[in-house]
Amino acid sequence: MSEPEGHYFAERPAVASAPGDVELALPDVHLRLATDRGVFSHGRIDAGTKLLLLRAPTPPVGDLLDLGCGAGPIALTMAHRCPDATVWAVDVNQRARALCAANAAANGIGNVRVAAPDEVPGDVRFVAVWSNPPIRIGKAAMHDLLVRWLARLAPGGAAHLVVHKHLGADSLQRWLTEQGHPAERVASGAGYRILRVG
Repeated sequence: MSEPEGHYFAERPAVASAPGDVELALPDVHLRLATDRGVFSHGRIDAGTKLLLLRAPTPPVGDLLDLGCGAGPIALTMAHRCPDATVWAVDVNQRARALCAANAAANGIGNVRVAAPDEVPGDVRFVAVWSNPPIRIGKAAMHDLLVRWLARLAPGGAAHLVVHKHLGADSLQRWLTEQGHPAERVASGAGYRILRVG
C-alpha cells in the first residue's frame, strides 16, 4: 500500500525515472506493462487493482473511464474486454499518461484515449467507471475528485471503486451514499473493498 518513491499523483514526478516491466496475468487477459518510478504501483500490479480486475463485471459498450490510470492495467483490461468501447485513461501524472499510451500501443490495444483530466470533452458521459482512486491525495481532494467524475456517469451507469479498508473504504461508502451516490460493497479481499456506485 505504501508509495515510498514520491507522490504518484503529482503532475510531474520529482523522482528520477527507473523503468521496469510487469506482467498482468488474468484468466482472460495477459499484458506486459512498462512501469516507472513516480507512477502508482511501480514494478508490480497493486493487489487492489488486481481484485477489481478479477471481480468487476464486464463493462458495457460506450465511453468508459479509468480514473487515475497509472501505467494502464485497468484501462487496458477494460479495452481488451470491451473492444467496441472507448476507454478514457485519465491521470494528472504526465509520466503515467505516457506509460499508459505506450502500453496500449505495445499491447495492440487501439481503443484507449489517454488524457489529462481537463482534456476530456465536457459532453462525454461514462457508462462505466473503474478506479483504484488516489486515496493518498487527502480526504477533501478525494471527495472533490469523486464528485466531479461521478457526476459524469451516464443514466444507468455505475462506478466500481477499489479502496483498502484501512484507508477508509467503509467511511467513503457512507459518504458517497450521503452525497446522493448510493454505494454498496460488492466484493472484498486482501483487505480491499470494491464499492459499486450508481
